[in-house]
Amino acid sequence: MVVGTMNEEQVDLLFHAMADTTRRDIVNRTMTEDYSVSALARCYTMSFAAVQKHVAVLERAGFVTKHPNGREQLVRANPGTVRTAHGLLEELEELWRDRIDRMGEILAEPETGEAE
Repeated sequence: MVVGTMNEEQVDLLFHAMADTTRRDIVNRTMTEDYSVSALARCYTMSFAAVQKHVAVLERAGFVTKHPNGREQLVRANPGTVRTAHGLLEELEELWRDRIDRMGEILAEPETGEAE
């Protein structure tokens, strides 16, 4: 169970990081190739500093890592963290499916009380 291996703060970091369109796009872009922050900044209509902040949020959550390449820092997605987030969502889905199944069972049970 993924949730059992993470504390609530870590789970919050993951979902906060994925709650923004730009951050999700940065993860998607860096899954296929490494980008410098300046190259990423050219992909968006926002400042370099804003993109740098998005990358920092993703890095804190573990969705990306940075590694040096000469004078640049290249951003690379971490597929393991994406799998972890996927696992968390699967657990939530399973929980709700179990609840829905249980509601169906309760509704299918014959009434035990008699109407007066």
